[in-house]
Amino acid sequence: MTNTNPTQDQVNKALWGACDTFRGAFDSSEYKNYILVFMFLKYMSDVWKDHYEEYKIQYGDDEELIQRKLQRERFVLPENCSFDYLYENRNDKNIGEIIDKVLAKIEDKNLAKLEGVFRNISFNSDKLGQTKDRNRRLKNLLDDFASPILDFRPSKLGKVEDVLGNSYMYLIGEFASGAGKKGGEFYSPDEVSELLARLVNPSPGDRICDPTCGSGSLLIKVGEQVKEKDGSRSKDFALYGQESNGDTWALSKLNMFLHGMDGARIEWCDTINNPQLIEGEHLMKFNIVVANPPFSLDKWGAENAETDRFKRFLRGTPPKSKGDYAFILHMIDTTLPDGRIGVIVPHGVLFRGAAEGKIRQKLIEENLLEAVIGLPSNLFFGTGIPAAIMILNKGKKSKDVLFIDASKEYQDGKKQNRLRENDIQKIVTTYQNFETIEKYSNVATLKEIKDNDFNLNIPRYVDTFEEEEPIDLAKVKEEINTLESELAEVRKEMQHYLEELGL
Repeated sequence: MTNTNPTQDQVNKALWGACDTFRGAFDSSEYKNYILVFMFLKYMSDVWKDHYEEYKIQYGDDEELIQRKLQRERFVLPENCSFDYLYENRNDKNIGEIIDKVLAKIEDKNLAKLEGVFRNISFNSDKLGQTKDRNRRLKNLLDDFASPILDFRPSKLGKVEDVLGNSYMYLIGEFASGAGKKGGEFYSPDEVSELLARLVNPSPGDRICDPTCGSGSLLIKVGEQVKEKDGSRSKDFALYGQESNGDTWALSKLNMFLHGMDGARIEWCDTINNPQLIEGEHLMKFNIVVANPPFSLDKWGAENAETDRFKRFLRGTPPKSKGDYAFILHMIDTTLPDGRIGVIVPHGVLFRGAAEGKIRQKLIEENLLEAVIGLPSNLFFGTGIPAAIMILNKGKKSKDVLFIDASKEYQDGKKQNRLRENDIQKIVTTYQNFETIEKYSNVATLKEIKDNDFNLNIPRYVDTFEEEEPIDLAKVKEEINTLESELAEVRKEMQHYLEELGL
């Protein structure tokens, strides 16, 4: 008997096709929430159905025992809250309200993991159209998710968290691509997240944090990078995140759940002005801190820096119109004494003067900066500018700093450029070996950096200039003479034809 399990591509294609229900009605940066919440609802429903069937085989007609067992699962699905229940009622004139009530009941039964996750979304909203149009769209959505390809029961799909986790990332990436500039607010490109995860190289037992976690893709990548000694994936790590946008925070919670990482603690808050990852009166400390913060954020909260109760800005207050160093200073203060930081920054962070220059100098003099890696342009959604990665290491042994210029090695794309696997591996290997490679990387001493006034602009340390081959003037003269001779022949021939035509 052949295996009829749908492939990853088939699941992705079917989910992307379900988006047709909303295309044209409103923007993908908004309808993504409806699709992803519905995918999550279908996942919970199908997993619950599978577990019920398993217990039914074990315990027969003992419904009370079956229900007791189900209450101990990762999540609880209340009665009449399944996808099948909604599908049976798909023609109801009040289907939007029914869906909202189902989501409220699911949240209420799973408060520890899902509190607030559905508060910003309503399937009974005028955003989905007037009643008749809204009902038609929701019926289409229910029909789409009833497809056999979108049967998320583990008995049918196998490792359901792996498949749906991948699908979730796929959809988020597609939504980010379609959302333009807004896409960069909730998603870091997969290859960049993979690169950063390998660079920070987390270990079993680590506490890992992303203080600007968006939809959680980078945080999950770092978690997946934790390996046991035999190279297999470890589950011995803890994930923490903070996100200021309520819709995006909800997506992050669902993303963690679908990846089987629902123990992650993701807080909805402003990281700079109101951090929530706190132990006692102090900020929580982590082994690994990663982030792709908003580039040069205006109005980040400079007016509160001097009175910051966590004293994160003792090295200086960043300019009020550029919050890059505010996030970097927060990351430093939330890292354990031997911890590592990986942060994506615009190039201005490397060389801008004034307050930023003074902060940068202090970080270098404290020997926190380990590496600066220049990335290709047009990697990120919503901005074509090239970015860089700064690696800071509180347990750094040497005073040298590694500079890598990886800006010229990538795959050209229509909308965006991409890092290939060999590009990622070259960066990671160069960083791990901490080596100088001609026209690619350079290990700079503290004296060199001081001599450059603590300016970290990569071309000051990595010379990528390619000399042009010397011009052979005699050969060029010979080529010109040949071309002139050929041109004279062509003119002579043209004259001959014109005379034949009587012109």
